[in-house]
Amino acid sequence: MSITVKQLHPLFVGEVSGVDLAQPLSAADHDAIAAAIDRYAVVVFHDQRLTDDQQIDFARHFGPIHSSAQKARHRGIRHRLARDEIADISNLDGDSQVLDVNHRRRLDWLANRLWHTDASFRAVPGALSMLYAHVVPPEGGNTEFADLRAAYDDLPDATKKLLDGLVAEHSIWHSRGQLGVTEYTPDELASLPPVPQRVVRTHPGSKRKTLYLAAHASHILGMPVADGRLLLLDLVEHATQPKYVHAHSWRQGDLVIWDNRCTMHRARPFDTTQVRDLRRVTTADVASTLEQAA
Repeated sequence: MSITVKQLHPLFVGEVSGVDLAQPLSAADHDAIAAAIDRYAVVVFHDQRLTDDQQIDFARHFGPIHSSAQKARHRGIRHRLARDEIADISNLDGDSQVLDVNHRRRLDWLANRLWHTDASFRAVPGALSMLYAHVVPPEGGNTEFADLRAAYDDLPDATKKLLDGLVAEHSIWHSRGQLGVTEYTPDELASLPPVPQRVVRTHPGSKRKTLYLAAHASHILGMPVADGRLLLLDLVEHATQPKYVHAHSWRQGDLVIWDNRCTMHRARPFDTTQVRDLRRVTTADVASTLEQAA
């Protein structure tokens, strides 16, 4: 059976069928998936059965893997997953029990409900994120995605000219601070210093211009902080209009890949007394956005 792709949104998002991701990936299937990612930016695979090792092995076909930043900012907290390549996107503690409402990791994790782009706070940011659903609550728990290519295309020419060459400072501590989550140690803060990233970049696969935004983006370098933040807020508001957004409702066995270079995403509320166990692998981009085509 060959891979087929069904478009789920007028602008982006493809549902891929005809491949078992637990099996060794053929060159033809790799190329078809890579082409789908470049075209659709978000691709969905249903009914997969993956161990952590299989998820990591699959991800390695698409680039080097970022080690999880969670352990850098959660020092002294016991983690339940052994592999550093896996980010624990769950509501579970080190004993696989539902997190207490005031648990440090839960408070940090709540920032996933802000519009963001994975690992934009690293000098070499994230490229592809691959999130796999082991257990989902009865209502599934949605993740929303925004197409930043289409959002850029629709900007007025004057705004595109204004954005040309602008650089924003990104910091994971900025996104957490928006929710009042600030209790990190000096060592944790020093482990992930702020980094500069372009506000507009060219996607290397599709060659389309795209906004590059996130809750991690604090301000525009060379611009008064207040003005830069207002500009970033306006851009996020523009890019998250319903016409640019798709909501994915999770079910067990889903693997969703999204391209952080041209999308934003956010988790939506769910009943946090119910177990939700999702695990993410993120591949690294080739370099800082400043070293890539604008």
